[in-house]
Amino acid sequence: MRSEEWRASGSGLRLGLDLGTTTLAGRLIDGAGKCLAEGKLANPQSAFGSDIIRRLEAARGGNAQKLQALLAQGIGGLIDDLLARAGRSRGEIAAAAAAGNPGICHLLRGLEVDSVLFPPHRPPDCAGVHLEPRGLGLDLPVSLYLFPLVSGYVGGDLVAFLFAEPEPAASTFFLDVGTNGEMALFADGRWWTTSVAAGPAFEGGGISCGMAAKAGAVEQVRLDGDRLRLGVIGGGAPRGLCGSGLVEAVAAALEGGLMDPRGTLRDPGEVASHLSRYLVESPEGNALRLYRDASVELRLTQEDVRNFQLAKGAVQAGALCLLRRAGVAPEDLAAVVVTGAFGFSLASAALKRVAMLPETMVDKVRFVPGGALAGVCRLLADPEGPARAQALADRLKPYPLSGTPAFEQAFLAALDF
Repeated sequence: MRSEEWRASGSGLRLGLDLGTTTLAGRLIDGAGKCLAEGKLANPQSAFGSDIIRRLEAARGGNAQKLQALLAQGIGGLIDDLLARAGRSRGEIAAAAAAGNPGICHLLRGLEVDSVLFPPHRPPDCAGVHLEPRGLGLDLPVSLYLFPLVSGYVGGDLVAFLFAEPEPAASTFFLDVGTNGEMALFADGRWWTTSVAAGPAFEGGGISCGMAAKAGAVEQVRLDGDRLRLGVIGGGAPRGLCGSGLVEAVAAALEGGLMDPRGTLRDPGEVASHLSRYLVESPEGNALRLYRDASVELRLTQEDVRNFQLAKGAVQAGALCLLRRAGVAPEDLAAVVVTGAFGFSLASAALKRVAMLPETMVDKVRFVPGGALAGVCRLLADPEGPARAQALADRLKPYPLSGTPAFEQAFLAALDF
């Protein structure tokens, strides 16, 4: 779809997609911007690994077509689900747009991946692009606009998140938490961006009882005397632990003395209170049993805690390094805007307890649900959307962190609670 065709698509359905490493999310809106259906499903590419690096390496090893086909299959299934929920047909879709990290975008387009995998991480073309659906294996009546990238490690999903927000008037930090922790800083009229490899823990991946933030997922864990009280998406019995539930479970375990500041689950005999009943022994070592019924048992294992520590340590280290690079102190920020895979807005107390961000930033946090998807849908409602998104991406300055001594030192210091 050329720019003049985009401007002409003022009516009909609009399809917005957020192509995550772990989860594919979508929204169907009408010409007035009203949401008709929203949904998500697991990215089928996980068959080649939970992280994007493994998938890119698999593509280099001769599996690029399989990875592209799996992603197209997942997108197609998501579109089918959205249309069924809205009671509409494919032929009514007048415009479609998507955003994703650089790796996912390259795999979708069937491009070479070396420029994303290896330094200096500079793809030859980062511009937004209108893709013909047949070449992608998608059944769509219109082209798919793919958000511009910033670099080989900062993607269109961050651009979309920022596109959804008004440009800040003062120093503001933006964080998109997912398999990659993508972040941006606006200070003194300039944009700085970077990304860290957080792993799938924040999306419920790589966790023994993890699941996506949907019905049945534990999204809240509160310490109430000698009890752990769980909040479940949609009510009903717990069936897994999503990203926000993971953060709050760790925070509650620390607060209740079930875990030490280094992240080690204690032996039941070391805990004087009745909370000790939540600690159980298993062949894999100590575990925190959050819930059990006839069909499911939710246990947070020591390995789960370590995976969370790696994820939260990467995010905290990335935030500190980006701020230092721009010469901005955490306490000088006016606001911190967070979006991503969490099931709901995390309590400030939990964020502080697990030390995912510097403490002086936590009280300034504002949560935005589905920030990247909101940005995609804002573009769909804007006659000049693609041009405006490209103009924003052109202002974002990437700052590489991977392998730098500053990041490695900050990461090691950020692992403990």
